[in-house]
Amino acid sequence: MLTYAQGLVYNLLELMPTSYQKENLEAMLGLFLEAQGHPLPEHSKTKSASALSRFLNINPWSTRDMIRIVRDHALKQVLSERMVSRKPFLQVLVDLTTLEKCGKFKEFEHLISVYNGKRGLHLVVVYLVVGRWRIPWSFRVWRGKGTSSPAQLGLKLVKRLPQELKLNFDVIILADTAFSSMEFLHGVRKLKYHAITGVPVNRKLTDGRALKHLHKQGQQVRLFGLNFPVIVCWYYLKRSNGKMEKRYVLSTRRLKASTIKSWGKRRWQIEGWFKTAKHRFGLHRFGQGTLLGMYRWLILSLTAYLIAHWTYLLNRISREAPDWGEAAQTALESIFPHFVMSLILLSIQRLTSLILSCGFDIHFFRCKI
Repeated sequence: MLTYAQGLVYNLLELMPTSYQKENLEAMLGLFLEAQGHPLPEHSKTKSASALSRFLNINPWSTRDMIRIVRDHALKQVLSERMVSRKPFLQVLVDLTTLEKCGKFKEFEHLISVYNGKRGLHLVVVYLVVGRWRIPWSFRVWRGKGTSSPAQLGLKLVKRLPQELKLNFDVIILADTAFSSMEFLHGVRKLKYHAITGVPVNRKLTDGRALKHLHKQGQQVRLFGLNFPVIVCWYYLKRSNGKMEKRYVLSTRRLKASTIKSWGKRRWQIEGWFKTAKHRFGLHRFGQGTLLGMYRWLILSLTAYLIAHWTYLLNRISREAPDWGEAAQTALESIFPHFVMSLILLSIQRLTSLILSCGFDIHFFRCKI
């Protein structure tokens, strides 16, 4: 797995037009791979904050090519899960997360809005789960009322999934209640995928009843506005306050009630990834003054997560939740050894007076390998 991560990083470095920008890219990825949740340019020990700010906001390197390179590597890994006997399931999780922000962002103020009482940048994200792989594939920014809804943006992202995925996997769309609109479900069915989504309890049936009036799990019903039947189930979800909340899910494919509930619960995997991306890899900590800088920050944050994830898979010995700090540190030491050594030398240089006062004198010699 480390080879995948190293190959990705080398390709990204080759994308940089100058050696100076290669160093800036290493410095930014190094900040993200500290996995402390605050990879801000001013925290860099090897490059000045102004240099990293220019790298993100001004320097002429192709963000589109970076996205293409990362996706090409990710797609190769996903396709490695193909089986000869049958198609494995590919879970396509669609959800919205808010990167809460305060203050003014003049160049992309039109992207900052309020949703469910939260002000910030609202991302509709497609997250792929297949076998051991967990890959944030794409995102779009919801621009507020009067624009394309989160469900419409989610459908556009699903439509743009590579054809190779459809040919090699049994694709299942897993989404929250916000993506159970008629347009979304009709669109998924037209693409010949099947979906399992949350559904509000007050959703109406064609006979006038609401879902809350159903008493039998796995019942085939017709929802108002849909021209095809769906299967409806429900399960109880334990919330942070300890209370159990009844959640309804629907399936566009005829499946057993226990299967639908099991798939419905898997949608929550993306919530755990949102927390990791934000609190470990600083997805929400961008402070750039330009739209380009903001997008580059998001792409680099997601790339750092992928590098750490692939490194974790290299050393995984159990199914326990990964230690992202350890995985990121291993990736940093394995892929950027010269960068790590620079940090060590800078720390020793800064502490020279303390080292001497304690009776130590450190000397370094370059060894020929």
